[in-house]
Amino acid sequence: MFLSVRDWRPSWLLPDATAGLLLTAIAVPEQLATARLAGLPPESGLIAFVAAAAGFAIFGANRVLSAGADSTIAPIFAGGLAAIAASGAQYADLASVLALMVGVILVAAALCRAGWVADLLSIPVTTGFLAGVSVHIAVAELPALLGVPAVSGTLPAQVAGIAAQLPRINPYVLGIGLLAAVATLLTERVAPRVPGALLGIALGAAAVMTFHLQRLGVGMMAPLPPAAMPHDILGKVSLPEVVRLGPLAMVVALVCMMQTATVARAFAGDGDPLAPISPNLAGIGAGCLLSGLCGAFPVNASPPRTEAIVEGGGRSQMVSVVAAALVVLLLLAGRMIFAFVPQAALAGILIAIAIRIFRIKQMLRIHRQGGAEIWLVIASIALVIALPIEIGMLCSIALSLLQSIYGMARPLCTELARVPGSTVWWPPSPGESGEGEPGVLVFAPAAPISFTNVVYICRELELAVVSAPEPLTLVVIEASGITEIDYTGAAVLQTTIAGVRRRGMTVALARLSADKARQQAELTGLIACLGADHVFHSVAEALSHFRGKGRQAAS
Repeated sequence: MFLSVRDWRPSWLLPDATAGLLLTAIAVPEQLATARLAGLPPESGLIAFVAAAAGFAIFGANRVLSAGADSTIAPIFAGGLAAIAASGAQYADLASVLALMVGVILVAAALCRAGWVADLLSIPVTTGFLAGVSVHIAVAELPALLGVPAVSGTLPAQVAGIAAQLPRINPYVLGIGLLAAVATLLTERVAPRVPGALLGIALGAAAVMTFHLQRLGVGMMAPLPPAAMPHDILGKVSLPEVVRLGPLAMVVALVCMMQTATVARAFAGDGDPLAPISPNLAGIGAGCLLSGLCGAFPVNASPPRTEAIVEGGGRSQMVSVVAAALVVLLLLAGRMIFAFVPQAALAGILIAIAIRIFRIKQMLRIHRQGGAEIWLVIASIALVIALPIEIGMLCSIALSLLQSIYGMARPLCTELARVPGSTVWWPPSPGESGEGEPGVLVFAPAAPISFTNVVYICRELELAVVSAPEPLTLVVIEASGITEIDYTGAAVLQTTIAGVRRRGMTVALARLSADKARQQAELTGLIACLGADHVFHSVAEALSHFRGKGRQAAS
């Protein structure tokens, strides 16, 4: 506990307090907008921020990570909750129960040290589903930005409904929304310490009051109601509804794990960027639990707010504690201020958030450097847009896992050649042939040998044997890339080795350097199948041994 404020020094008080003021200015409008995106009252966003800040400060480890209501997960759970709420449960109660479930999952993952699960999602798939989420955010907020009635239904139906209302756009509403969006995006790019969202709201409010724009259709928020005390949430949600929340809770928890890992590693400060993320998952999980108990919704780590803390000179989680205290003061004594916040400004902030998470630069890098992986980005975008958002998310996660499984099932298998003038055997570069050894094939599978890939590896080996340009007398399996060998892998490989031997060839193993792989090769009988005298430290040693035997046989 309290790892995030360990070694705190009094000299950090001023920079932490200053950064806390900046964080408050940035967080308040974002939390209001995210609560709107989640389909919940604006005050629930502020409550979620306070709960998340307290939970992470106590149980988290990263000094500067900012937790709170998050625009990435809000649209994911909003669609799922709406479907369940249609059966009779109160939407807000379902959101609170979901927060408790996500919190339990994250805390359990932290206790089991299961932070590695966050690494199962590839960058192309993550980029794609975030882009899909951004499209949902933009479409959901366009009516409020344009000043036209909201449209329900599927995403295509919403787009069609908005298009039909384009002649009815309110230019005053649109102007205030665009002002907030531009202020948010511009300050993020050129002056991260400036709270652009708050500036946009302030300018919009000034314009409304100066030109009496409420008479022209510009809507304002209502004053916040008095803060409610925590209440019995679980008693209002039935067991079947809790069961239906299970898959959605898993999806939200996985996204929280992924984003928390990314933020914690990107802003590790003086710590290790590859340190275990489990303590940070515990902090986010505790924040979700507190948020659910207070009647709010799931929370997550925030990359832009964390960056703002760093830019503002924050040194510890005291920054978030200061910001949470100021938000509590605002909830208690400043509720009337929110009556001056234009609804269009919140829509503009959400549009800016949607633009931020549609990572076009990342997509271009994937296209240039990742080759065919750009299709994973496109597929993930299409899944999240075409399907209900939580189903699309699940399909994107499945796509990421399939990509990983495919990579394991189809590993690189290379025929090695000798570097001229040396005893080193190496994969030849395109256009280079290297030196060969008459009657010798050196075959190198670059992966653990397991049930997922052994058939493919053995087929590649057989193909290399059959397609050799001259009759072979020796096949050397160069095993430096083999780090594991499971029972199925060893059994199938032994069968293949026996088949090669029946063709009159000798099979040897070289450079099985991984301790675990050597132990498994002994245990599964692979070494016995080859013969201990057919296992060598290097390809050169194997060739020297069999050349010597050949000379002895000739003499």
